[in-house]
Amino acid sequence: MQELIKAIGLGLVVLLPLANPLTSVALFLGLSGEMNFAERNRQAFQASVYVFLIMAVAWYAGNAVLNTFGISIPGLRIAGGLIVTFIGFSMLFPAQKMHNTPEVQHKKDEIDHAPSPETKVNIAFVPLAMPGTAGPGTIAMIISSASTIKNGDFPAWVIHIAPVATFILVSLLLWICLRSSGAIMRLVGKGGIEAISRLMGFLLVCMGVQFVINGVVDVVTHLK
Repeated sequence: MQELIKAIGLGLVVLLPLANPLTSVALFLGLSGEMNFAERNRQAFQASVYVFLIMAVAWYAGNAVLNTFGISIPGLRIAGGLIVTFIGFSMLFPAQKMHNTPEVQHKKDEIDHAPSPETKVNIAFVPLAMPGTAGPGTIAMIISSASTIKNGDFPAWVIHIAPVATFILVSLLLWICLRSSGAIMRLVGKGGIEAISRLMGFLLVCMGVQFVINGVVDVVTHLK
């Protein structure tokens, strides 16, 4: 049980800076202003389910995709590290506000031009689940971690249970944050969310650089 808790904790430490539920809260608040309480809750639940499915597919089918296209693990680590580093820098030094991103603008246009209140606009998959929470950096991190952890020191039963449990916890945390989005925004304010986002960005830059270093080390070791 201790090994399971350790593996789940490691997964949360790796995924939460990438998923960054507080950023999704700001995104959700910007897009759900015209929705009623029931519709907001429905969108929050759907987004959480989509995030779980995206992460599970990346974990279980990611390596099959790599094998199909002939992508090596060191190559994935370097590419994933570059993506994670880029995302981290964009969070540290945002070039545009979250509500100005193309995905959000597209959804806002759909909402603004909705012909009637009965027309429901779904924001759960795009942009909340992808790229808001389970974006390219998260997917790359999961695929690379799948290859690394399977060769690690965790027992087989932990490797089977821990990823699913971690994905469930991340999705559950996202659902709680979205359901409590109004209270969270009032509590920390926009400045607080931006400060947390920058802290997460710094952690992502560090993780991305380490990913690149690991990938380069693997290539050098393979060439020797």
